[in-house]
Amino acid sequence: MEPILSHLYHSPAGELLLASFGGELCLCDWVGGTNTEENLRRICNGLKADIVEGNSTVIEETKHQLDEYFARERRVFEIPLLLVGTEFQKMVWRTLLKIPYGHTISYLQQAQMMGRPKSVRAVANANAHNAISIIVPCHRVIGTNGKLTGYAGGLRAKDLLLEQEGFMLMQS
Repeated sequence: MEPILSHLYHSPAGELLLASFGGELCLCDWVGGTNTEENLRRICNGLKADIVEGNSTVIEETKHQLDEYFARERRVFEIPLLLVGTEFQKMVWRTLLKIPYGHTISYLQQAQMMGRPKSVRAVANANAHNAISIIVPCHRVIGTNGKLTGYAGGLRAKDLLLEQEGFMLMQS
């Protein structure tokens, strides 16, 4: 049985746990994040595999592209992704991939993009369980009032990522 390989990445916004399975990235999550343990369980159960420390070509490429992102040399990631979740969660996460670099939308706008305007809370919950942070950019979703809302890596990390992309929030 093939294992899920994992490796730590030290980013300017905090420490991330990267993991790959079958040549695809299945995890880029904040160490100590609000849903990291739950995400790891979901991925291990969904892939019927154990997670072990190790490295892979896709993890090395992810580290390289994250380095470029933090150096402001990359706006779009080109990493093969393995989204592990319910069909609804995967739909939500694929919608996140459509938000351009340096732009933000609200949870309501995201639900509307999906054709499910009454599913705002379910969309927000699915975003909270996004296991591929930064690359699947849930940090680009903010409150309808333009304020930062919860983020698995913490609001400081979310603010740093948005600033990284040139988006400055209006402070009240």
